[in-house]
Amino acid sequence: MDTTYDVKLWKTSVYEGRKKTTHTVRWELAGKEWRKPFATGPLAESFRSGLVTAARKGEAFSLSTGLPVSYQSGAAGVKWYDFAVQFVDQLWERTSANNRRNVAKALTPVTVALLRSKPTMFDGVDVRRALREYAFNTGRRDEAPPEVAVILRWVQRNSLTMAAWEDEGTVEALLRSAGTKLDGTAAAPSSVRRNKRVLNVLIEHAIKRKVLRENLLPKGKGTAAAKTSSAVDKRSLLNKEQAGALLAWIHARPRGGQRLHAFFATMYYAGTRPEEVVALKVADVRLPGPDADDQWGELLIHTAQPEVGRHWTDTGEVRELRGLKGRAPDDMRTVPCRPALTRILRAHIEKEGLKAGDLLIQGENGGLLAGSVIRRAWRRARMVALPPHEYESPLARRVYDLRHTCLTNWLNAGVPAADVAEWAGNSVPVLLATYARCINGQLDDLKQRIERAGELPDPAAPRA
Repeated sequence: MDTTYDVKLWKTSVYEGRKKTTHTVRWELAGKEWRKPFATGPLAESFRSGLVTAARKGEAFSLSTGLPVSYQSGAAGVKWYDFAVQFVDQLWERTSANNRRNVAKALTPVTVALLRSKPTMFDGVDVRRALREYAFNTGRRDEAPPEVAVILRWVQRNSLTMAAWEDEGTVEALLRSAGTKLDGTAAAPSSVRRNKRVLNVLIEHAIKRKVLRENLLPKGKGTAAAKTSSAVDKRSLLNKEQAGALLAWIHARPRGGQRLHAFFATMYYAGTRPEEVVALKVADVRLPGPDADDQWGELLIHTAQPEVGRHWTDTGEVRELRGLKGRAPDDMRTVPCRPALTRILRAHIEKEGLKAGDLLIQGENGGLLAGSVIRRAWRRARMVALPPHEYESPLARRVYDLRHTCLTNWLNAGVPAADVAEWAGNSVPVLLATYARCINGQLDDLKQRIERAGELPDPAAPRA
């Protein structure tokens, strides 16, 4: 049961500090002490009298919030697990596969934290996997294997109610659980921030459904959220020699090396995202003729195919077909294709015998290029082509660092931020916030501009 009639109330305690006096109401439910501070005595006594009245009437008190049941919203009658599953289902049809996966990841540790007791009869990894891959996956929930179904039934029976979200202390503890991995270590700051966004959406949905009255998740300054930075780490950027060594090793790779070389070269020279390159078709590449004086071409970017896993897409494919990030579904952008990339792509198209409707960069069987192949080739290239001290550093640790390098090179070359943002598919504020630390090569010119503004007169010089 989530309620008790075992209630004891004590006198209001008063603490006189240097700056203010605090009046604290104290009471006990089934052996657990509860406290609530107030700034004035009348407020404290008013709250205490309400508790006394409820206890005299024989009203049950919630073990989750410490308050009489009449004080609560409809939260005490709704189990967290049931509400979380309903929340996932109402989101499923109108969100992307990647967002579906992120919601499941965010709800899983919170659900474990909202159990009445620890699942000692099940392995913690199995419980989290059952929640993440089945309970919070609308498409797979009915396909759960028998051993998973047993775990989920146990979780449903032992789940606390939504009333847990009406207690500030419990909410803080749940936020901490959302930022902690199974082994007890802290999750990445970006994951913590993403999980909090998901929980905010869920709580607002609960308020709209009249399950909760208010959102107690901390907001603004003073929150305990992990600090995050969107700025690119300058140490991850490649110079020309390093990029040349990595791409040369990939080109010489016996199995699919030339196809992968075209993939990585497109990211390095055109600043495209990996999911955009795999979605490019030959018709999206506008190249000049081999004998043309101007060898600049264009890439028409209009589709992305991020890799999210076949369990989260509607089609059962590993990649999800969708529009560009942060844009309308039918929007597109044009990216200049410099002569070096023009030569690489022209040679690639001719060697592979590709036609206009074919994918530009294909997997071994002619389908989409697998993310595992891309990552494996990049890891091997770093290991072989870079000296040990660079391999151990953040230098090009992620394939995405090729895009970061390209955009940084454009900015350092003096290309206006508005043009770089348009080519990259970003807004100008996001672009500058992300790459501000990496812009260099313009300091001498800026110093001269500052000096041309003039100096103050020398105070030691005689006045006319």
